[in-house]
Amino acid sequence: MNVLDIIKQEHREVSALFDQAKKCDPDDDRIHELATEIEEKLSTHLAIEERLFYAQLRSRAEEQDEKVDMFEAYTEHAAARSLMDMLNSGRKPDEKFKAELQVLGENVAHHVKEEESTVFGIARDYLDNDELEAIGEAWEKAKARKKSVRGTTTASKAKTRR
Repeated sequence: MNVLDIIKQEHREVSALFDQAKKCDPDDDRIHELATEIEEKLSTHLAIEERLFYAQLRSRAEEQDEKVDMFEAYTEHAAARSLMDMLNSGRKPDEKFKAELQVLGENVAHHVKEEESTVFGIARDYLDNDELEAIGEAWEKAKARKKSVRGTTTASKAKTRR
């Protein structure tokens, strides 16, 4: 599958989770579950995207504006990680938690809009269809490995709690 299609699909999945979280009251237990799922999906997405996709584009971008756009995308990823760290404080969901989750959602929505126009445009300029497909295949393999590792870690934690 083409990496651009995979990225769009993952963007839509995370956006739907943010939409569900918006509908929750601040003290709703579901908001914490949604925040955890968002954090897991985003962390995986950001890591794979930087390693497999952005690295290719950054090394090929020729124009100064394109290079700036790529560094802006990396910076937006760093901001998302910082906001996710705030959510991982271990506190119970409250108004502040919901506000932080909403700010993360707004930042991600802004990043998605720019990425799907600007970064995807750079990708179409510098990567041919075979390369986009190859990156997509590598992305799916990396995601499967992450899920496998996360599943093993989760099972280990569950055994430890017993």
